Amino acid sequence: MLTASSASDHPAPLPASDYALPAGATPLAHWGVISLNGPDAASFIHNQLTNDFLLLDAQHARLAAYCSAKGRMQASFIGLHGQPEQLLLVCSRDLLAATLKRLSMFVLRAKVKLHDASGEYALWGLMGTACIALEKHAPWAAAQVDGAHVIALYPAQETKRQLWIGAADSAPPYGHKNSAADWALGEVLSGIATISAPVFEAFVPQMLNYESVGGVNFKKGCYPGQEVVARSQFRGTLKRRAFILRTLEAWPQGASPVLAAGQELFSARDAEQSCGTVVQSAYAPDGRWLCIASLQTQAAESGVLHAGEPHGPALQLLPLPYPLLEDI
Repeated sequence: MLTASSASDHPAPLPASDYALPAGATPLAHWGVISLNGPDAASFIHNQLTNDFLLLDAQHARLAAYCSAKGRMQASFIGLHGQPEQLLLVCSRDLLAATLKRLSMFVLRAKVKLHDASGEYALWGLMGTACIALEKHAPWAAAQVDGAHVIALYPAQETKRQLWIGAADSAPPYGHKNSAADWALGEVLSGIATISAPVFEAFVPQMLNYESVGGVNFKKGCYPGQEVVARSQFRGTLKRRAFILRTLEAWPQGASPVLAAGQELFSARDAEQSCGTVVQSAYAPDGRWLCIASLQTQAAESGVLHAGEPHGPALQLLPLPYPLLEDI
């Protein structure tokens, strides 16, 4: 077990390759589905989210954010085509009802109907050899396989990950049944954060690296918060990024979570104010807690970080599994 006292002021990034993720399938009960049906489904949602849905085809999915007028993320989605004139938006279930209500307010004369379709679909997360062979393997590639939609996600280290969406009464995907903790760890190690209720309106998309992982299209037309998102990108005003961190110390399984969404983080060099926020977390087999956190870039470079309070559990950075784009 490592302790906080064993860390230097300028720790080197720790390798993440020591986490072996099990192959298998995990039911994703914490995610839900919004269905948009009608000839204006694509044009309607295109005008609401950060990504381009007018050019979306059946071979791809989209990562996208739904923002307030101030550019703050109120939800995040994986969007894809369901049936003709139908789009499906997968999001955190704890935000689905409020997001659906807000989206519905802007339908006006558009020929589209929105509803909570979570009960109509089964969502599974696939990892490793449980993943289905696809013609395209790049993140956000999509295909229909045996009546189900399969979407390639960003990998966790070297482990492939996919989202499987089938009818509620369909047979589950083949593979060993993994735990929710297995999937949560893969989510964190992928570096792709999902907005949930504790971090509602806490970030602009770039604070979670969405522009670097295919979640923002800067060439599309207007959407709520578009000015703020564009200004953050092109005026160099962004001072926070998403990072992966883990505790230096191991903790007993079943103990209270050391890291949780919405929790503040502090730098050892500034005990007066927080320098970041946990977006989502996971417990690893080695007893350590890991998280995706949005951090001030200066704090990320300054040394040891602490969870919850200035002298809370010490954290250390892990390397991001993807490059941050410098030019869009």
